[in-house]
Amino acid sequence: MRQVYRSMKIAEKLAELTAKTSYSKIPEEAVQMAKLCFVDFLCVALRGSQGESSEKVRNIIFQGGSSSIIGAGKSSPLDASLANGVAAHSMDLDDGHRFAQLHPGCCVIPAALALCESQKKDGKDFISSIVAGYNAAVTIGMIANPQHRMNGFHSTGTCGTFGAAAAASRAMDLDLDETVNALGLAGTQAAGLLESDHAGTMGKHLHAGKAAQSGVISALLAREGFTGAESIIEGKEGFLNGMAGGCSETLLESRKIILDDDLLRNPHILEVYFKKYPLCRHLHSSIDALMAILSEIENDDVKHDLEDEIKTIIIRTYRIASEHNNYQPQTPESLRQSLPMSIATAVLNGLNLEELDMSSMKPEINAISNKVKIVFDEDLDDLYPSMRPSEVTLTLKNGKKYIKRVDLPLGEPENPLKRAEIIEKFQRLNPDFDVEVLEVIEDIESCSMCDLMDVLDKNLNHP
Repeated sequence: MRQVYRSMKIAEKLAELTAKTSYSKIPEEAVQMAKLCFVDFLCVALRGSQGESSEKVRNIIFQGGSSSIIGAGKSSPLDASLANGVAAHSMDLDDGHRFAQLHPGCCVIPAALALCESQKKDGKDFISSIVAGYNAAVTIGMIANPQHRMNGFHSTGTCGTFGAAAAASRAMDLDLDETVNALGLAGTQAAGLLESDHAGTMGKHLHAGKAAQSGVISALLAREGFTGAESIIEGKEGFLNGMAGGCSETLLESRKIILDDDLLRNPHILEVYFKKYPLCRHLHSSIDALMAILSEIENDDVKHDLEDEIKTIIIRTYRIASEHNNYQPQTPESLRQSLPMSIATAVLNGLNLEELDMSSMKPEINAISNKVKIVFDEDLDDLYPSMRPSEVTLTLKNGKKYIKRVDLPLGEPENPLKRAEIIEKFQRLNPDFDVEVLEVIEDIESCSMCDLMDVLDKNLNHP
């Protein structure tokens, strides 16, 4: 059984690991994953920066400064981290971690980028900040969940704040005490309620932006000597007791929480997934299963319009996925949370990334969604969260059935998206961007972040 540090506060141990995170100690595969996470972040944030929620954020923030706003010039580190966090989470296409139940990149990378650029740090510092931030966010998410989510909290906004603070602390080279204070301040700012998500509002996007910004604020204040509670995570009135049903040594051990140097040798960034579809992750196994069925039907050469030939689509899945059962979404945000409408959209147009919004909804999609039946399956639920299983049965009017089960959706570490597929995703979402410019990220170690962003900004900024 892995040792649990009984005499040391969790924030203090995470701060120690954050301070120890240096480029020279990061495994090469984790360095490459950090670069890929940055590419994926830029891909989604650039497209997301064109969205309504990003536009509204830019209307209220400071214009001009030392930190890049993806797609829109520069601002202060605080405002840039807010804007980039919102943009990166606004399309439901950002990376995630299935056991921590959060999206670390949209919180961690904006904080690391804003401060590494404004502090004139190099690419090695940036990579170290990202890895440290992912470690902290995922660790807290794995400790807190599933109870944290069951209590109504959105882990991206809450646990992501710790990750952003760790990334910001590492970017600024804070010492151990300062990093503990930064994490303590992050914990008292951690916020984000799932009602914002499931009500289909832009509040979901704000969770990521505020997590990133709160992490930056925490580190900046800690550098000035502003103090935060070292017991903020496991304290009597701290994060876990207040928002996740408490914490015990047994719980840490049972969830295999790493609080020693093994986390430096095997960082959590190696466990993240990437998304192919702009949907809540709980929908992806069902979509993958449907896509496999559609390919099989195409090979069978069904001659008529498929939407007319379908009799029923039955989806058996785990509880959380089955609860994404909104048949009448009214906003783009609620559409991306709707399993029946996403299934119907995939049948009609293959989940075209460029068109998945309310303006693309057609009467035919409603007709197909009415043929979708979602069934909670206890046996599949028992496999969650180790797996996210879904079984889709599509029956045609002629009686022929197609059945496909997917346990882990495309993009998980066990079923990964390759770099070429991430670049293809980038080009598809941002057709005017010269993706060859992204090659500079492969040599990020030799660049200052100011110079690197100057190169990227020529393509990232909209006219």
